Amino acid sequence: MTIKCIIVEDEPLAIDVIEDFVRQVPFLELVAVCKDAMSAMHTLKSQQIDLMFLDLHLPKLKGFDFLRTLKNPPMVIITTAYQEYALKSYDYEVLDYLLKPVEFGRFMVAVQKALDRSSLVLPLDASTPAPTSDLYFVVNKKKARIPLQSILYFESQKENLRIVLEDKTVITKYQIGDLEKELPAAQFVRVHRSFIVAKDKIDFVDANDVEIRGKEIPIGRSYRELVFKRLGL
Repeated sequence: MTIKCIIVEDEPLAIDVIEDFVRQVPFLELVAVCKDAMSAMHTLKSQQIDLMFLDLHLPKLKGFDFLRTLKNPPMVIITTAYQEYALKSYDYEVLDYLLKPVEFGRFMVAVQKALDRSSLVLPLDASTPAPTSDLYFVVNKKKARIPLQSILYFESQKENLRIVLEDKTVITKYQIGDLEKELPAAQFVRVHRSFIVAKDKIDFVDANDVEIRGKEIPIGRSYRELVFKRLGL
């Protein structure tokens, strides 16, 4: 597995350190170094990026402000000299928070989380296309087959993804933004930054919520127009 990553950083010394670390890790592929958020935004739109090393104090557009502009951000590892923003970073579902000067051992802990989270896998024969009826997730170090038709909804819970099925609940490590890209749009719709629901499992819908099996799931303001369009409302 190769994780394509970018570095979003304007300090030359910090760029050199992170770039050197990335090149030492076999499963990381450095796609670009971006010295501001606008350059990073262009790269994210033009290429498939799995992981972003993001400094918070960027010129023009700061790190958290940049993250707010992204509807489907890649995995994010914060790199900063400021410890006081660590708690706030959890609001953005970041993978890890590295304090400068970053040590290689701590860096490896963070990128291992990225490798673990990239746990949505193909069937064992990777040369054969995955059937559209199933997904495979790593659960307790095993590959669990999840039939798409049995899924009610997905819920992001910080580092974990909660998969609610008709007969059980499964917990795995995966980023909901990456999952959204893997799901068939004809069957699933993202209604909130923390929820993706199966369209055919929705029992009721109004301006603020969808209801599935008695569970009310909020519709985020930024998703409302797309949700109604995808549901034909």
